[in-house]
Amino acid sequence: MHALPKNTISFTLRGRYALFTDPITKIGGEKCSYHVPTYEAIKGVLKSIYWKPTLIWHVDKIRVIKPIRTQTKGVKPLLWSGGNSLAIYTFLHEVEYQVQAHFEWNTHRPELTADRIEGKHFNIITRSLNKGGRQDIFLGTRDCQAYVEPCDFGSGQGFYDDIDEMGFGLMFHGFDYPDESGVDELHARFWYPTMRHGVIECLRPEACDITRFVRPMTGKVFGVDDNLQSVGSEEAFLLAQEASS
Repeated sequence: MHALPKNTISFTLRGRYALFTDPITKIGGEKCSYHVPTYEAIKGVLKSIYWKPTLIWHVDKIRVIKPIRTQTKGVKPLLWSGGNSLAIYTFLHEVEYQVQAHFEWNTHRPELTADRIEGKHFNIITRSLNKGGRQDIFLGTRDCQAYVEPCDFGSGQGFYDDIDEMGFGLMFHGFDYPDESGVDELHARFWYPTMRHGVIECLRPEACDITRFVRPMTGKVFGVDDNLQSVGSEEAFLLAQEASS
């Protein structure tokens, strides 16, 4: 594998089904997946691998390895009023991606400055990725289980390597949460992704010029050794576990 900066990882992400939808339209009705993952969905995968409020994950690029295929299934989603209804969902089928991402310090969390120890975070992230993540990995919805493992981004053959360009129209990009934006509001972002030779270069959140206010929201308060374990203590605990196993 090529050497990457100490705040950067790359991994393969695969699953049998995926359902990447606009969460703003998620309540009830039929659902049809976008043809490629949303930025927010990949960020959710990254948080399942490793997350602390000290840092913010940024998705750099996504490589589509397998051909884009859809499969329609009848499902029985829960209704807000209780019970179930019958709906038709269109999933992506047999998906595989390569992802490259990096983390940056959350500057809206000055109280966590002491927890900004890049090497220790990276060591824990590497261990977690090698074990398939800390939490369950899923693709857009918990019904779509997925798996991750380290990879060298760009390695191997991809189905769209020889396709010059493919656009996907207006897509949901992600949410601006108060924890990361410093504003007590929730906003949704949108963008126009384009895949070139199988790779989608992701737009940074602040570069998205299409946004929508969703609702007021306040961030959670964290404190090291209060409701958050320091990265040093966390690494020491993991090392002790490995030594005893």
